[in-house]
Amino acid sequence: MSTVLQNAVKTESGVEVNGISVQPIVEKCDGCDRVCEFEGQKYCGSYPVPARKWVSGKCNFATHIKVEAAAKAKVNPLKASKRAAKGR
Repeated sequence: MSTVLQNAVKTESGVEVNGISVQPIVEKCDGCDRVCEFEGQKYCGSYPVPARKWVSGKCNFATHIKVEAAAKAKVNPLKASKRAAKGR
């Protein structure tokens, strides 16, 4: 059992960890390093309602999704040549 779900208790309403009710992961969470297993079900070790994290597109806790690097800022060629001429 994971240390995150160490104090987990199965209740009628689901699984509770330290008084917080947690829900099973959604399909998009498969492959994440934060997924923990408890009594045959998989739960997120970071957030109690994983489906809500995926509403806006990507979960910010997801370790299995690569973040794309931001595009480099465009450089004005005229300014770049002036900077090069000044020795900057």
